[in-house]
Amino acid sequence: MRQPAAYSLQSRLLASVAILLASFLGLTGLVLDRAFRTSVEAGVSEQLRVQIYVMLAAVDEADGDFYFSESLQEPRFSQIGSGLYGFLSSPDDGVLLKTQSALDVELPLEILNFALERGETRFDRVQLSADTRYFLSTYSVTWENREEPVLFTVLESQDLYLLEVNNFRRSLWSWLGGLAVLLLVLQLTVLRWGLSPLRTMSRELAAIESGDSDSLQARYPRELEQVTSNLNLLIQTERKQQQRYRTTLGDLAHSLKTPLAVMQGEIDNIGGLKQTDSRNASSHQTLQEQLDRMNQLVSYQLQRAVKSEASPSLSRHVPVATLVAGLCRALEKVYREKPVVISQHIDPQLMFQGDERDLMEVMGNVLDNACKYGNGQVRVSSVTVAEMLKALPQENTPDFFTGKAANQALLLIEDNGGGVDDSLQQQVLERGVRLDTLKQGQGIGLAVVNDIVQSYGGHVAIMQSTLFSGAAVVILLESLRQLR
Repeated sequence: MRQPAAYSLQSRLLASVAILLASFLGLTGLVLDRAFRTSVEAGVSEQLRVQIYVMLAAVDEADGDFYFSESLQEPRFSQIGSGLYGFLSSPDDGVLLKTQSALDVELPLEILNFALERGETRFDRVQLSADTRYFLSTYSVTWENREEPVLFTVLESQDLYLLEVNNFRRSLWSWLGGLAVLLLVLQLTVLRWGLSPLRTMSRELAAIESGDSDSLQARYPRELEQVTSNLNLLIQTERKQQQRYRTTLGDLAHSLKTPLAVMQGEIDNIGGLKQTDSRNASSHQTLQEQLDRMNQLVSYQLQRAVKSEASPSLSRHVPVATLVAGLCRALEKVYREKPVVISQHIDPQLMFQGDERDLMEVMGNVLDNACKYGNGQVRVSSVTVAEMLKALPQENTPDFFTGKAANQALLLIEDNGGGVDDSLQQQVLERGVRLDTLKQGQGIGLAVVNDIVQSYGGHVAIMQSTLFSGAAVVILLESLRQLR
């Protein structure tokens, strides 16, 4: 299962603003649209009331018959199909009078004879067919010599109203959409400007990781000053601790150098005497071997101490293949009497982002063990998690493979020795544990390897080699990168 990709803070903030803008502008658009429709309908209602008053002023009665005593001021009342229609009706007699525009229009009586109190007005919408919709206004009037009220009704087509509303909606949403785009662009500009200190910090941290810088030096806002100060303090503390560690080892090596020289001189004097006792000769040889071993350790630590003075402790990209090749050449010389053949299959583009001395310590210890406990054949290679999963049985897959990317690089060191029993594979990574007490060493090599690898967030596993009969050491370091 792959780890989720890192998200962008700027993208997250921009997406949040976009959602808020869409919600706010959308709600604003709906409110404005509703207010506009309400306003237009109120205007239509008022216009229809005026038209009713125009009809009322022009209508007269003679002998129970209603007629227009004068021409109506609204021309559309005189045009058939104009979309504006007038009716006079009563609950008992039905339609009493129509305008000329309504001569070909028939309305159901239930629409015309709506029960209203005298002097009351009704405004409504009616739909006579699927494509004909009207606004309707009715006014109830008390007419002399008539017991029932006379209803004045005016209908006007909604076509103009709908056209006006649609035009307003198009303009409204066009303006709101343009405003949203403008606000998003402005917000993106503000976000990029506001987050620029974080991008500067990211670039400076990358420069520190690559070894091009040793601290955060840019000027940061007050909100980040505490963070940058703590990071610089952490970097300085780490550098001082590593320097103190290297200095202590160097001082110890220097302190041991003189006593070792004295011991070497005494052993040389003893060796110059005639060795008649075979047991004395064997003891002399053993002492010489152990003294040589101590000299090698002291020289190694002195060399590390000298290198630590000349090189920074901050991480940089270390070519793994080059470093391993140098270690292999040295080990083949050390074990030339055995002899040992080390085959190397490491991608030249594989880089270790960290302290070169840490990688040298890890690979030196593991390769030294492979040469020491193998039977003359050692293989060191770089593989991926996917390749290891394909080569290993499922029950032998290390737990730390779970959740790692398929292209995550691993280092694999194999030998053709006796291997390590399954029940002891985890135990040998503990400090002071040695499965073979006949070989030289203090039993801390693999424990140191495990400590260093874990300090980089990595893992070490020991298993059976699929190529040889011996052990295989798998090293997973998150800081291994393929440069393509």
